Amino acid sequence: MLILLDQDNVLADFEQGFLEAWQAAHPDKPSIACEDRKCFHVKGDYPVEYVNHVEDTYSGPGFFRHLKPVPGALKAVQELTAMGHEIHICTSPINRYHHCVREKYEWVEAHLGYEFTKRIIMTKDKTFVRGDILIDDKPEITGLQAPVWHHYIYDRPYNRSVTTPLRLDWQNWKDVLLADK
Repeated sequence: MLILLDQDNVLADFEQGFLEAWQAAHPDKPSIACEDRKCFHVKGDYPVEYVNHVEDTYSGPGFFRHLKPVPGALKAVQELTAMGHEIHICTSPINRYHHCVREKYEWVEAHLGYEFTKRIIMTKDKTFVRGDILIDDKPEITGLQAPVWHHYIYDRPYNRSVTTPLRLDWQNWKDVLLADK
């Protein structure tokens, strides 16, 4: 089976990384705890007057490279690979991509090895990518094509309003993926 894994908030902990970087850069401004987030895009949870500061926080040098892995993600990738599945990372760059693209590759190399960088698919439209399953935290994936993959939502507080049996995290993934067979 060809499994596509989103990188941010599925493999790399963008949420916690953003919160820590925001609090360090803006100790005088309010922050929103990861479990209290309601919008897929982090800037949607902050007042409009902070949007530029929010974007500066996650588009600056080092942000993507230094994200910690989502707990259990790296072990799950190893287990899925050992089970014989073809695993690729299907990730979208941010609009202010100058550091993001390179650093996403550096993150994969640091945490999964250089050979895994050959399995990165970077695109703004994931509907063009073929696969059996896409595991992504974005509640709705849209684009120019009808997707050929099944979308499993990686559980995050901001996507819990979407009800679907195809929801998982790195603690229950085996039960969810094996139940769907």
